[in-house]
Amino acid sequence: MRIVIKVGTSTLTYGNGNINIRRMENLCKVMSDLKNSGLEIILVSSGAIAMGIGKLGLKEKPGDIPSKQAAAAIGQCELMYIYDKLFQEHNHTVAQILMTGADFENEERFSNFRNTLDRLLELGVLPVINENDTIATSEIKVGDNDTLSAITAAGVNADLLILLSDIDGLYTADPHRVADAVLIPEVKEISADIMELAGSKGSELATGGMVTKLHAAQICMDAGMDMVIANGSNPNILYDIFEGKPAGTRFVGKGK
Repeated sequence: MRIVIKVGTSTLTYGNGNINIRRMENLCKVMSDLKNSGLEIILVSSGAIAMGIGKLGLKEKPGDIPSKQAAAAIGQCELMYIYDKLFQEHNHTVAQILMTGADFENEERFSNFRNTLDRLLELGVLPVINENDTIATSEIKVGDNDTLSAITAAGVNADLLILLSDIDGLYTADPHRVADAVLIPEVKEISADIMELAGSKGSELATGGMVTKLHAAQICMDAGMDMVIANGSNPNILYDIFEGKPAGTRFVGKGK
C-alpha cells in the first residue's frame, strides 16, 4: 500500500512554535515501524514557519510575506534536520521535496515530481514534502498542506491519505463550543450539510482548518481513494487506522 500522511503544525510544535520533541520522536518511530511492515509512506509535513518563528524567538506569526518566507527558510532547515536524525535512528533515509502550486499545474513539472517520487520509493526512501513557502506567493501557492497532500495522494495513486491534526475528526458541531458534539465516524459524500459543519482554523500558527480538510477529502473521494482525519496528539493512532480500529473520521472514496 502507498500511504500519504500529512502532519499539521499543531502536531509537531507547541503553541509557541517550539518543537514537541516527544511527539516527533514517537511519530517518526511509528512511521518507521509501519514502513518496516511493507507500507510505502510519503510524509507531507507542515511546521517550517512555526519552527522558524521559534528559532527566531518571535512572539507571534509575522504578518508580512518576506518575514514569513524568512521564517520558513530557517524553519525548513530545522524541520528536515530533525526528520533526518529521527528516521536515521530507525535506519530510514529521508528526502526533501518542496513544491509550489505552479509545479502541480505544469504537466511536465508534475510528471517529473511523480517520477522522482516513484524512484525514491523504489529506493526505500521516505519522501518529506512541504510547500516551498520561501518562494511561494499568493499567485503560485497551493495554500495549505491539506490540499497539497490530497493533490499529491491523487497524483501518485496512493491508497490512503491520513491527515493528523489537533482534532479527533469531523463532528456534528464544534466540539470546542458544543459539549454534546458527536464524532462522525464515516462520510460517503461531501454534501452542503457536511460543509456547514466546518469551523475556523485551530492553532494560530496553522494555515488550514476543517474547511481545507473537507476540500482535501473531496479531492481524494473523487479519485476513488479514502481519507482519514485523526488526532495526531498520539501518533500510535496510526496503528489503529491500519488495524481497522475506530479512529477519527474516514471519508470513503467514490466507487467503494
